[in-house]
Amino acid sequence: MQCFEIAFSGELVEGARVEVVKANLAKLFQADEQRIALLFSGRRVVIKSGLDAAGAEKYRMTLERAGARVEVCDLSAEVEEIELAAPPPAAPLAAAPAARPGRLQVTPRDEVMAAFSDVDAPDFGLAPVGADLQDDKPEAPAPHLDLSGLSVAPVGSDMGQAKAEPAPPAPDTSHLKVL
Repeated sequence: MQCFEIAFSGELVEGARVEVVKANLAKLFQADEQRIALLFSGRRVVIKSGLDAAGAEKYRMTLERAGARVEVCDLSAEVEEIELAAPPPAAPLAAAPAARPGRLQVTPRDEVMAAFSDVDAPDFGLAPVGADLQDDKPEAPAPHLDLSGLSVAPVGSDMGQAKAEPAPPAPDTSHLKVL
């Protein structure tokens, strides 16, 4: 079964005015100005997808009567298969140095990677699931502090808080009269 989609890119039918088409689409889709502005952004917007041929034609006719030129795309069209060409044969590489135990032996995949064939890399391998990968850190020694010069004050004693300044004298209002 064929499957179609309806897409709009902001194109109008000949003789249609933008304001009228926007009003028609707003009424048709029952949408606000912000959604209609998205339709006229210049980008391709899929309005409806998964339609049969009759439904797609009905949508196209209705939208063209409203003044909007839409694109009807057949989604069931066959996609062309592309076969990739075989990679070029690898050039003979220089003999690799003999592998040392605990070292990784890498065979280059192409000429570019052949430049890295002489790199001596350790073979780290994989740790089992849940293994701790960070080395243990030695515990830091406790610092030596001389607290002999400190003492504790008795309960309720003044700990040297700043004293509040006395309140300023009240202003002289004897010369004021109420009428």
